[in-house]
Amino acid sequence: MSSIHNVRSRHFKQDIRSAIADVELRGALARAQEQVNSKRSKAVDAIAGDWESMREKARSIKAWTLEHLDEQLELFESNATRNGIKVHWAKDPDSACSLVKDICSQADARSVIKSKSMVTEEIGLNAVLEASGMEVVESDLGEWIVQIAGETPSHIVAPAIHRSRKSVHALFEKTLQRSIPDDAESMTMVAREVLRKAFLRADVGITGVNYLIAETGSFLVLENEGNQRLTTSLPRVHIAIAGLEKVLPRLADLDLFLRMIGRSGTGQVVTTYQNLFSGPKQDPAEDGPEEMHMVLVDNGRSEMLASERRRQTLQCIRCGACLNICPVYRQIGGHAYGSVYPGPIGSIFTPPVAGLHQASQLPYASSLCGACRDVCPVKIDIPAVLLDLREEIAGDDAQKRDAETDLKVRRETPAFRHWARAMHSPTRYRIAGFFMRCAAGIASRTTVLDRFIPPLAAWRSERSVPRPEGDTFRNRWKARGRQAR
Repeated sequence: MSSIHNVRSRHFKQDIRSAIADVELRGALARAQEQVNSKRSKAVDAIAGDWESMREKARSIKAWTLEHLDEQLELFESNATRNGIKVHWAKDPDSACSLVKDICSQADARSVIKSKSMVTEEIGLNAVLEASGMEVVESDLGEWIVQIAGETPSHIVAPAIHRSRKSVHALFEKTLQRSIPDDAESMTMVAREVLRKAFLRADVGITGVNYLIAETGSFLVLENEGNQRLTTSLPRVHIAIAGLEKVLPRLADLDLFLRMIGRSGTGQVVTTYQNLFSGPKQDPAEDGPEEMHMVLVDNGRSEMLASERRRQTLQCIRCGACLNICPVYRQIGGHAYGSVYPGPIGSIFTPPVAGLHQASQLPYASSLCGACRDVCPVKIDIPAVLLDLREEIAGDDAQKRDAETDLKVRRETPAFRHWARAMHSPTRYRIAGFFMRCAAGIASRTTVLDRFIPPLAAWRSERSVPRPEGDTFRNRWKARGRQAR
């Protein structure tokens, strides 16, 4: 059975109220996103002439690969096995966690060091290993921060983006029971001191995967901190965990995707460390693990392939650009989504995997502005997939409506019918616009209309009603035309 660990998306409406009221959260998000988006714009502008053609080529490669996914995965398995990598297949979170636990048990592992991996968050791996008596330590700084805070990542690239330096400092002092200077460099050195000991005592290292290469049976892991190199070279056993969609056909394809993922995700020309693995060490004198395992996780991905529109969700390269640009994510952060995959990509990935009944509110966590589609390096049409999911949810809801819901629908139907009539006639549109401006002016000053217009009361509970300013656009346009003449 497909699932995502610890999904709380059914409480989305309640969670967003808390998020919107958290001034510190919104401040931290605004500062981080402004910085990242500014860097991304500069990095993309530097190759502006080629960027759109690069996007189209990347989309084409991913789309072709998904159409031939079975062949490409079999080719990867064959070549990886020839390289000495032990390949395992996992249908769901339970089988994936069981496979990893068994590998750790066979290695007599008491301590596990992990680098950043969204798939391990998806399947809830840490909790399973800890329940078996193993120590599990996250080595990515952001992941370690949320781990010791007892939280989940709030961003797929920057796990602790929701936290200010002040809150991280307080967390470090509370956890480590010592006084620590509150500057970023000092706090980073303290984290390095703690994590270095964890690297030295680890028996097994676990990583995620950015790209699987079918042609060579190798895989690539990207990072900016250097922690993954220690995670994969010091322990005796290296376990890599990847979703089925991570495969690329050729090694040469990395040239394109490496230039795109850094620019899209963090505004870097290229990610600092690019670790390409082709098997365990062959000589005891070499660096690296004695055993290397690859766990390929399905967890609903093969079912997504059946829908031509939803299949493009699997083109995602996890750069996080859609989160950074999304006006909804910017206001509420990642935790409000109730899934380890937040933001626009989470709103289309979580429902098919976790189940529509568990995440039915997420496809509505969007204004459909299209900014996510415009920044996506592989051109995923996220708004189209959101509408597709909404249509399915609406169909399911229609069969489950109770009397109260039916009454609400009957009340709304005439309103939408009148709206449609107004939109089909310029004269009716102008008349409707006049009355709407009058109503907005009254609603911005008093709540008297709330009793007669229930949707207005619901709107006001979350927002303030804007007061019309100045003349209408139509009148301004006419005046501009007269001035031009």
